[in-house]
Amino acid sequence: MKAIKRFIVPVLVVYILWWVGALFVNKPMLPVPHKAIIQFFIIFPTQLWVHMLVSLYRVVSGIGIALMIGLPFGLFIGRNREMDRFISPIIYLLHPVPKIAFLPIIMLLFGLGDIAKILTVALIVFFLILITARDAGKNIDRQLYYSLIAMGASELQIYRHVIIPAAMPAIFTILRLSIGTAIAVLFFSETFATSYGVGFFIIDAWTRIVYDEMVAGIIGLSFIGLILYGIVDVLEKKLCKWKGD
Repeated sequence: MKAIKRFIVPVLVVYILWWVGALFVNKPMLPVPHKAIIQFFIIFPTQLWVHMLVSLYRVVSGIGIALMIGLPFGLFIGRNREMDRFISPIIYLLHPVPKIAFLPIIMLLFGLGDIAKILTVALIVFFLILITARDAGKNIDRQLYYSLIAMGASELQIYRHVIIPAAMPAIFTILRLSIGTAIAVLFFSETFATSYGVGFFIIDAWTRIVYDEMVAGIIGLSFIGLILYGIVDVLEKKLCKWKGD
C-alpha cells in the first residue's frame, strides 16, 4: 500500500503539471494528458507494443554489453594503480568525444539493423560504467585488501568478497544513469534507417501531424524507463540489503 502511494503521488504531480502546461501552450502539439493517455491505450494493443518491445530489446542489449565489458574492466583498473595510470589518460581522451557522431560509421560497418543501434548504445554507456566502476574500485580502503591477503585470500576471493560488494551501490547508481542515457541515444538512432522502435514511431507520428500518437509514443518511452528503473530498484534491494529503504 505504501509503495502504491509513493507511485501515485508523483504521477498526479506530473499529470497536473502536464495539464497546466497544455492549457498554457494551447496548441495541438501538446494535447491535454487524458487525450494522449487514451490514445496510448488505443494504439498500444495494435501497434505500439511492438515498437516498445523492439526498443526495450535494444536498450537492454546495449546496456548489457556495456556492463559485461565495462564493469570488470573498470573494477580491474581501480584495483591496479599502475594500470590506472596507463588507462585513465586514454579514457579522458576518448570520453569527451560525442560517441553518437560515430553512428554513421557504425551503420556502415554493421548495417542498418539492430546490431548498429545496440552497439551505439553500448559504446556510449560503456564509458559511464567504466569510469564509475574504476572510481568505486579506487575508493575502497586498501586495508581491506591487506587483511584478506594476510589471511591467504586469492585475487578472485578479493574481488568476490570485497571489491564487488563495496562497488555494488555505485554500480546500481550508474545503471540508473545509463538507462536514461541509453533511451535518449536509442531515440536518436531510431529516427532513421529503421521501421521499428519507439523513436521511429514518434517521428513518424510527427511527420503525419498526428500529435496524440506522437505524445502516446513519448509515454511509451517513459514506460520503458519505468520498467527498467523498477527492475534496478528490485535488484538493488535484493543485493544491497544493508542499505535499507
